[in-house]
Amino acid sequence: MLKDLFMGLSQNQLLNSAAKKYGLKLGAQNVVAGTNIEETIKSIKELNSHGISCTVDNLGEFVYEKEEATEAKEQILKVIEAIHENNVDAHISLKPTQLGLDIDYTFCLNNLEEIVEKASKYNIHVNIDMEDNSHLQPSFDLLDELSRNYDNVGTVIQAYFYRAEEDIQKYKNFRLRIVKGAYKEPKEFAYQEKKEIDENFIKLIEWHLLNGKFTSIATHDHNIINHVKKFVKANNIPNDKFEFQMLYGFRREMQLQLASEGYNFCTYVPFGSDWYGYFMRRLAERPQNLNLVVKQVFNKKTNTVIGVAAGAFLLGRLTKKNKKK
Repeated sequence: MLKDLFMGLSQNQLLNSAAKKYGLKLGAQNVVAGTNIEETIKSIKELNSHGISCTVDNLGEFVYEKEEATEAKEQILKVIEAIHENNVDAHISLKPTQLGLDIDYTFCLNNLEEIVEKASKYNIHVNIDMEDNSHLQPSFDLLDELSRNYDNVGTVIQAYFYRAEEDIQKYKNFRLRIVKGAYKEPKEFAYQEKKEIDENFIKLIEWHLLNGKFTSIATHDHNIINHVKKFVKANNIPNDKFEFQMLYGFRREMQLQLASEGYNFCTYVPFGSDWYGYFMRRLAERPQNLNLVVKQVFNKKTNTVIGVAAGAFLLGRLTKKNKKK
């Protein structure tokens, strides 16, 4: 129920527009590192001071106009330049749909290649984020093309997909971020039950730790984190083979604790005004995430807005059902 609610909210264009306009007033600064590059670099420096590295995401996706995709590319190129000029410990995460995958494959590939080439000159890693099932194979195809000429690219394996085990074996020589998955996928392609997803998540993590190049373990689940700690110790896996990764604004104390314990830690740092869909999907991915940020993000005004939004969404669902009858 909650997952459907948050996924529905994430796709509401009216609410997304309102969030862009009033985001900072609603507490968005607690889940995004800044609305511009200067603010984001400041946030990265603060995290770096605690021994935490960052992966930077210029928020925005599902772009259907070339002009918008080109603007996104230019913004990401500026971020790469800023990372280099400020000598911060950070790399890039990006979504192919933001760079034109839904417009034209070759156009998107050219945009990506320009980004990866610039990042390569500065020895900056670029991670290709995975999206929903309809974009999965084209995104892997882009990775295949880019890896022919560049070795600074990696991607994401989503544990809820049935094909994830096959994909992780195919791309074992890449730096991989392993996640549970944040989109609502049909049962033809993905596990639906939390228990099944968690079991596959742990299975993929263990396999890549033993056989892969470098593993980014993206989770806020302390049970899985503790399991990984025991696993790497039992199998003598060195710390330089993996990192834990969490989202900016989530479980801050645990992020600092893991870094202080000597583990490599990376914070996923989103920035920009297009934060609403991203945040709603994080809540859909794991509704417990709401508990992790409620004290840091939400105030009386925020709760009122989300309450109204949730009511509007549910009312819309009920109206659709009544029309069908």
